[in-house]
Amino acid sequence: MDFLLQIFLDKPVWMWMSFLALVLVLLILDLGVFHRKTREIGVRESLAMSAFYIVIGLAFGIWVWHALGAQAGSEYFTGFLVEKTLALDNIFVISLIFTSLAIPAVYQHRVLFWGILGVIVLRGVMIGLGTALIVQFSWLLYVFAVFLIATGAKMLVLEDRPPDIDRNPILKFTRRHMRITPALHRERFLVRLPDAKTGKTVLWATPLFVALLMVEIVDLIFAVDSVPAIFAITTDPFVVYTSNIFAILGLRALYFALAAVIDRFRYLKQALALVLIFIGSKIFVADLMGWEKFPASVSLFVTLAIIAAGLTFSLLRSMRDRQQST
Repeated sequence: MDFLLQIFLDKPVWMWMSFLALVLVLLILDLGVFHRKTREIGVRESLAMSAFYIVIGLAFGIWVWHALGAQAGSEYFTGFLVEKTLALDNIFVISLIFTSLAIPAVYQHRVLFWGILGVIVLRGVMIGLGTALIVQFSWLLYVFAVFLIATGAKMLVLEDRPPDIDRNPILKFTRRHMRITPALHRERFLVRLPDAKTGKTVLWATPLFVALLMVEIVDLIFAVDSVPAIFAITTDPFVVYTSNIFAILGLRALYFALAAVIDRFRYLKQALALVLIFIGSKIFVADLMGWEKFPASVSLFVTLAIIAAGLTFSLLRSMRDRQQST
């Protein structure tokens, strides 16, 4: 624990406290002010919320650039961009979870809000352990790099098939070993009801709790890609964690606008695959060129160009398909 504390305190305590205070204020405003009442979120509100979180994330990146220098600033924006793109891919799977468990739109924000709290803790643990391992074993960066290249290559080659949520082994295990109510109980995750066999009042999980559990597990799975990706960009724990969290905070808001149209971004996965291959190859390119580190500004430009090209081609293809259908 002392070793992990020393790693995270390589930046002044006030920097960490300022970041955590900002995140706490955003979460309090979200649940305590803007969404005190359970209600369905429309596309317009979703886009407005997403734009707000993106502006906050970009503003924090500008502050990082000013306070820590251009290198750290470029690394923050690259990490923010990569994590945001990975989060877009995450939206499709979350949509499948809500559809499979028949979670109404009016309760989905509640699941995503409490899910983000788990993400903040889980990412902190994973990034802390990852940083500690890299400090002790620097060669792990090359392992991460090879993993990213292999993951990107697999995404390009293999056919993209949507996961079958109902066959998920974790969901099957949960249904076998937990008392789950057949219907929702409004916005509650847990309820006390009589047991059919004993007649005693016991604790039951609702489908809303199962959805929350599945969302957390999905994020943990996606973190296997995103955490090595950000470490291939920078090993600064402050930049790694802040860029990750600010990118994820906007995912919940963006979900309600993109869940129904995410399938139109058909080239997003290919663009993301190329980004992972590029980020993984940077370490080897830097070694071959004799550089101490791959230029952060070049990394940011290439990442932005690849993602922009993927989104542009996706939108053009979608427009062409609509024109042909009419």
